[in-house]
Amino acid sequence: MNKIVALCCGVLFGIGLTVAQMVNPQKVLNFLDISGDWDPSLALVMAGALFIYVMGYLVWVKPKSKPLLDEQFFLPAKKTIDKSLVVGSIIFGIGWGVSGICPGPALANLSGGDLKILAFIGAMLVGMKCSPLLAQLTR
Repeated sequence: MNKIVALCCGVLFGIGLTVAQMVNPQKVLNFLDISGDWDPSLALVMAGALFIYVMGYLVWVKPKSKPLLDEQFFLPAKKTIDKSLVVGSIIFGIGWGVSGICPGPALANLSGGDLKILAFIGAMLVGMKCSPLLAQLTR
């Protein structure tokens, strides 16, 4: 049952990204280009998503001792902002700003067979594989 719910949530997420045009790199780049052809519509998408998340958190997560389909909530234990979070956020932001693509929309775009998307996913997987090695080197 959990896997079916996860699949349905993933499909719903992908549909939401597509309807909101977050899978369109040019739309994202126009949102990030505040000095040029700025398109503020994705800010409304993000605000809507944040509103739904906060409402879901207040209604489902905060008042309950366990989730509906699992034995416990998996919430982040780490509560501090450290160097690796800041550096990772900067790298993510640079990648998103340069390409107009981030992991969620890239996965939603996979079915299109676009070589740019396939190259992005390949590079993302290489980066994910190298991440533990980089973490060891920077300790």
